[in-house]
Amino acid sequence: MKVVPGAKRVRAYLGGVAVADTPRPLLVWENPHYPAYYLPAADVREDLITPDGERVHSPSRGDAEQGTVTAGGRTAAGAVLFYKDSPIEEIRGHYRFEWGALDAWFEEDEEVFTHPRDPYTRVDILPSSRLVRVAIGGVTVAESTSPRMLFETGLPVRYYLPKPHVRMELLEHTDTVTTCPYKGTAEYWSVRIGDTLHQDVVWSYRTPLPESRTIAGLVCFYNEKVDITVASA
Repeated sequence: MKVVPGAKRVRAYLGGVAVADTPRPLLVWENPHYPAYYLPAADVREDLITPDGERVHSPSRGDAEQGTVTAGGRTAAGAVLFYKDSPIEEIRGHYRFEWGALDAWFEEDEEVFTHPRDPYTRVDILPSSRLVRVAIGGVTVAESTSPRMLFETGLPVRYYLPKPHVRMELLEHTDTVTTCPYKGTAEYWSVRIGDTLHQDVVWSYRTPLPESRTIAGLVCFYNEKVDITVASA
């Protein structure tokens, strides 16, 4: 398991109250995809935490004491773990809050969504003149020679296309919403081809985060669920 000291000030809020505020977080990779924040006890409002009397065991991190956080008139039951005697020395004396149980997280003064940003992940968005064609069920749904190509560490290249280059009449807006710590909040569409509805295969960031602003309003098709052809030049 990888444990890396973070350099950003991290704050976590519940009910408008900062339950943690630290310039020395730890980034801990509990899984290979993204890290979690572990925060030192000295920078956590321990007066807002009530032990549940439960212990949660991890094969790698050992036993943790589970607690409930109460702040600003809100309660997050079982939302925090405290690692007092972990076999991993670096995380001893640190709290790990359940990300979604709290109201908001900030890195410095910018709100972060979904999970901490991975310092080893890079996102590059490049304009291209390569022809990108998207087909579903043998029907061409989009075709563009002005895509934005998004390269994100560990993921397939994503192709963001202008809406005028997409057959929007085939798209049906859905209630699905996802968040990304690098791009922001995405809305989704399904695509209807004949009698078949291809669920949530298109998304768009209407107001992406500043570092991804060049994909604002563009649409992207789920590579793994459609047929995408990209010209070599």
